[in-house]
Amino acid sequence: MSGTSTEDGRAIRREAERVVNEVAQGLRTLDDGTTWFSALSPAGRQQVLQEVAGYAMQAHITTADGHAGVARSGVKPTANPSVMICMGPPRYGFAALPADEHVKAFRVLVSVFSVADTRRRQTYRKGACGHAWHNLPPSAGRP
Repeated sequence: MSGTSTEDGRAIRREAERVVNEVAQGLRTLDDGTTWFSALSPAGRQQVLQEVAGYAMQAHITTADGHAGVARSGVKPTANPSVMICMGPPRYGFAALPADEHVKAFRVLVSVFSVADTRRRQTYRKGACGHAWHNLPPSAGRP
């Protein structure tokens, strides 16, 4: 991704981690997360899409997670990002989609990650996860 320095890239990744996990845990709305995402540069949006696709892969999304996330995302099930995430196995080339599909891809990825991450936290990692981003404290100051 040209146009993004290493330091800027790290800052975007840290911010993406925070925003995506806040949305996944219901501390921020998907619309608020989408507003944040839309304000990024094109290179920043591509970087965030790659990052969130990685989160989805790490959460081991299932086909059921894909369908539930698409339904939650507000994106049509026939849109490219929706079809990609519901394939078995899912396709993760979201950053390579045309720029006019990036917001839809973000909404789908975050929604699917939210479903999968919630499922995993409630089953496999219940009470045992030490990752700070899985246990964010509620804050009235968040948008």
